[in-house]
Amino acid sequence: MTEPALRLSDEVRDALVSRRTPVVALESTIIAHGLPRPRNLLVARELEEIVRAAGAVPATIAVLDGVPHIGLGKSELERVANDPDLRKFGFRDLPPALATGASGATTVSGTAFLAARAGIRVFATGGLGGVHREWVTTQDESADLGLLARTRITVVCAGVKSILDVPATLERLETLGVAVLGYRTAEFPGFYLSSSGQPVDWTVRDASEVAGVMRAQDALGGLNSALVVANPVPEAEQLDPRLHDRVLAEALAAADRAGVTGQATTPFLLAYLTEHTEGASLEANLAAVRGNVRLAAEIAARWVEPVE
Repeated sequence: MTEPALRLSDEVRDALVSRRTPVVALESTIIAHGLPRPRNLLVARELEEIVRAAGAVPATIAVLDGVPHIGLGKSELERVANDPDLRKFGFRDLPPALATGASGATTVSGTAFLAARAGIRVFATGGLGGVHREWVTTQDESADLGLLARTRITVVCAGVKSILDVPATLERLETLGVAVLGYRTAEFPGFYLSSSGQPVDWTVRDASEVAGVMRAQDALGGLNSALVVANPVPEAEQLDPRLHDRVLAEALAAADRAGVTGQATTPFLLAYLTEHTEGASLEANLAAVRGNVRLAAEIAARWVEPVE
């Protein structure tokens, strides 16, 4: 049986072949579905430039016409930003998307899988999916968690989206064997907020320590689980905590009144937060993403350094 072909950009392929040039995977959902046009394309270019400024190669990932692209050219990035019909693909969507020639932006689970499949070890995103509130009745849990439990990749994020059940998500990550490192923090970040109030078991001080943990993962062998590096948004750039708590409570009540459930819940709540914080939640999100991309590039650089 023929394996699906991944289309690597020339610079991504050259970097991976050299084993000395760092590569950072970037998701495309934030471009296609997470930001308004035309700002989404400007942000996509900005994030890639942050990676390049750190001496690394950006690998923005998407599926176009049934082909997984690892690294996008100028026209491809513009297509992801401007095509209103682009779908959203998680890991489970990839086989039917490839078989039918469909096009879509990749979520955390889709991006993490394709990045690891291409040989990329470091991936930067905003916030992970996780266990949803009211899980006891809805059984709603992001596919991100299960995918990370069986994929050897390092994900730099600002925690999980604060609209989720953060303590339950951390418990689930522990159960799945996914290690979580707090980057210069003893508390798990709260996505829009610097802290969720939940502790982390391990704190690292710099990118070299993260690379050391990655090497220890490989030396131990065993399960091919991910490593989550939780990097807080700076306090000066976080969403005001009182505003966050008030608007989130209103958003949850609004979703309940409207009967919003399942996959529609997250986009509804995020859109509500953006509107009712007058865009402040979006700015905090972008501040977190920029910091995560910057840190991911540093980690990728330390990862490819020769070990003495």
